[in-house]
Amino acid sequence: MAAPIKTEGVVLRSLRYGEADRILHVYTRDRGRIGAIAKGVRRSRSRFGGRLEPFSHVALLLHEGRSDLMTVTGADTIRSHARLREDGAALDAAARACDAVARLFETGDPHPAVLHLLLNELALLEGGVGGTTRATHANQLAFRLKLLLAAGLAPQLAACASCGERDHLGGFSGAAGGVVCSACEAGAFGLSEEAHGFMVDALGRPLAEAPAASERALRQAERAIGATVEHHGGIRLRPALAG
Repeated sequence: MAAPIKTEGVVLRSLRYGEADRILHVYTRDRGRIGAIAKGVRRSRSRFGGRLEPFSHVALLLHEGRSDLMTVTGADTIRSHARLREDGAALDAAARACDAVARLFETGDPHPAVLHLLLNELALLEGGVGGTTRATHANQLAFRLKLLLAAGLAPQLAACASCGERDHLGGFSGAAGGVVCSACEAGAFGLSEEAHGFMVDALGRPLAEAPAASERALRQAERAIGATVEHHGGIRLRPALAG
């Protein structure tokens, strides 16, 4: 019998399966995104209890069989992030953050930095519950920009992505992969100086220090992020904010 696998990760999603089981999507430190089945977890006497709820940071013991799904044989809570469930905005932001990780990092390739970034985001969101909310549009876009950097999809922001010109950068092209100058802006959409500055600062600052920007600039930045991911990753992300 194969030796059990020990790892830790964040539960991205939990789906009901059969009468008492759950299918889990988990982003792990050393195995990337995995699928696992937790058998009998929905029974009142399950030894797992509430340890496998979405957004929970858990230590797992897994069995790898012939199926694509591993089997959870042990689970311990490292941090439940339970307070996220007390605030609608924080809960929604956490779900969108986990969804972005799931879409951008679908394979079993390990990216420990991605797990660290997700844990930082969940801790920030939980820390804002009951006080100054961290579930802002700027925070969520800063998180996505850092995810793009980890995925190797960060947009070119220092110079025109088409010709290398460093001045007159007033547009953004998803196909080119970044900002473009006035001479190369055919097919691009407008990107204000404020939106450009927000993206540069968000990549350069810690996640907890996401820069402020007007909603117009944030919408432009989100469009740039979405265009980059669609053209170069073949992925469509959910909007960063509901509505």
